[in-house]
Amino acid sequence: MNWIILIVAGFFESGFAFCLGKMKEASGTEWYLWGAGFLASLALSMVLLAKAVQTLPIGTAYPVWTGIGAVGTVVLGIVFFNESASFLRLFFITTLIASIVGLKMVSH
Repeated sequence: MNWIILIVAGFFESGFAFCLGKMKEASGTEWYLWGAGFLASLALSMVLLAKAVQTLPIGTAYPVWTGIGAVGTVVLGIVFFNESASFLRLFFITTLIASIVGLKMVSH
């Protein structure tokens, strides 16, 4: 169950990065709404990470959390912010995913 909580925490990490990206494009009330989304995503991500590390080793949980957040943020950037989807960028994201899976496989 704590692995699922950790994965959801990683998604919320991508969520707060997405909100930051949207804040860059917004102004006025819209900027504050994306800012509220950022704060809510940040808080949920941290609370869920704290819950997950109650039973998972921090040396595994933290890199998995940041990796999920990084991969999710790159995908969101490609889909919503027209960022590059070059071969090398996708290659290194794939190696990051492989590393996340590897950490999961070797943790107890």
